[in-house]
Amino acid sequence: MNGFAALIDRLAYEPRRNGKLALMEAYFRDTPDPERGFALAAMTGSLKFANAKSGLIRALMAERIDPVLFDISYDYVGDLSETVALLWKPRGEAAERIDTPLADIVEALTNMRKLDLPGHLARWLDALDETGRWALLKLITGGLRIGVSARLAKTAVANLGGLEANAVEQVWHGLKPPYLDLFAWVEGRGPMPEANDPAPFRPVMLAHPLEDSEIARLDPSEFVAEWKWDGIRVQAVSGRATNGERVTRLYSRTGEDISTAFPDLVDTIDFDCAIDGELLVMREGRVESFNILQQRLNRKSVSPKLLLEYPAHIRAYDIIADGGEADVRTLPFEERRQRLGALLETHPRARIDLSPLVPFESFEDLQALRASPSGEDSEAIEGCMLKRRDSPYVPGRPKGFWFKWKRDPLIVDCVLMYGQRGHGKRSSFYSDFTFGVWRAKAGSNEEELVPVGKAYFGFTDEELIELDRYVRKAAGQRFGPVKEVALGRTADGRPVGLVLEIAFEGLQRSTRHKSGVAMRFPRISRIRWDKPADEADRIDALERLLSPTLLEPAEADP
Repeated sequence: MNGFAALIDRLAYEPRRNGKLALMEAYFRDTPDPERGFALAAMTGSLKFANAKSGLIRALMAERIDPVLFDISYDYVGDLSETVALLWKPRGEAAERIDTPLADIVEALTNMRKLDLPGHLARWLDALDETGRWALLKLITGGLRIGVSARLAKTAVANLGGLEANAVEQVWHGLKPPYLDLFAWVEGRGPMPEANDPAPFRPVMLAHPLEDSEIARLDPSEFVAEWKWDGIRVQAVSGRATNGERVTRLYSRTGEDISTAFPDLVDTIDFDCAIDGELLVMREGRVESFNILQQRLNRKSVSPKLLLEYPAHIRAYDIIADGGEADVRTLPFEERRQRLGALLETHPRARIDLSPLVPFESFEDLQALRASPSGEDSEAIEGCMLKRRDSPYVPGRPKGFWFKWKRDPLIVDCVLMYGQRGHGKRSSFYSDFTFGVWRAKAGSNEEELVPVGKAYFGFTDEELIELDRYVRKAAGQRFGPVKEVALGRTADGRPVGLVLEIAFEGLQRSTRHKSGVAMRFPRISRIRWDKPADEADRIDALERLLSPTLLEPAEADP
């Protein structure tokens, strides 16, 4: 465990990508199985512990330290694992502090009864130093936050054998921790792992954002265009097991199996395929906006009412496996699309259709279409996708093949209302900001601020320091990690506050927000130090942005 703790501690402080790769490569090369395999699983988010929760950690701390002191310390530090690691008072002699292997800890966390877990966790914490305790608690809570993506960790493993990261990606979802077959393969001690899953997930291909300045370097004749639909990326896979039984699964873009939440789609796909597309809600032949789709997301199961009111649909735009052929990803995009169209014609299903191409002669024509798409589905269009006609289907985000050209965001001026402490590297800063717009106060000639959104990105590190300083100096109450930013007043009664220019992708009606509206993907695009607070926008400005198709209230989760 101490070796793993030292690794993630160094990774957390290493800013360079190549530096992180070097640290991981050295660890994977020098650490034996199965220890390194469980470390890889931790860094790729592949470990889940059903009985180990943050509440258990809090309960243990209550036995070692005054709860009020812990709450004050946690509020100051902003990170649970870091707070507990620093405050924990070990019991017993230092000689009893034996280094428990990471593999033993993972096995215990996975298989141990819930009643036995507190005692074992306390003994592990007693035996570790501050860094070890921090690493153990990060492992349990599932959020390492060390600046290492799953892709980067897989790249480090691939480098052990001089392989490309995509080679590891191709076999990854057929493997399970501690990845003994994977390490044997990359080190030349065994064959390439083979997946026996009849409906496996394949790593998805992603697009690069396209800036207007880049268009001049592209040849329009080499690309086709599709609409970028406002849904979520999914992969629908179906095949037959060795016993002849059909297995069909629906995956998110990260490989999470979401089949149980969409039985209406899974039951529809009864032919061999692996289709890449966009998950949408379609009613009466019309694609609904993302806020309608949200009624079906993040659910372990769905009621018959939801299935009826929010019918799920896949708009397919690529094919990964075509019937009897196991893999067609090396074929050019145009050929894959022809195969996809033929497959859907052979197996027509009401819940799956082919994403239409957008005809264009020049990028100027496409830019005009992107800015103002027409048709009844226009509210569900985020922009357009550009795909090279000859592009293979490559995992990750390869350069030059696919581009996403999103519509310009909506902009509104809001007033900062609350700041909240962040986590991880931001635990020392107020980095989550709630903002609002003006609305007439009921029964009064005055106006009040009502919150319309919350953002934690869009600003630079330097701007974060300025925002944090502003929140700390502002008057206002504190509610745990949240600090109110109360408005001041000038001599003539005008409100004094900080105006933030907020960019966002869309609006929806919401009965759960005091303002009655909620933003989608809000971010701080500019800090308006120069603008008086009373010149920020009114709720009327947001009301005018609401399309008639979005006037349906967002239903609260049951």
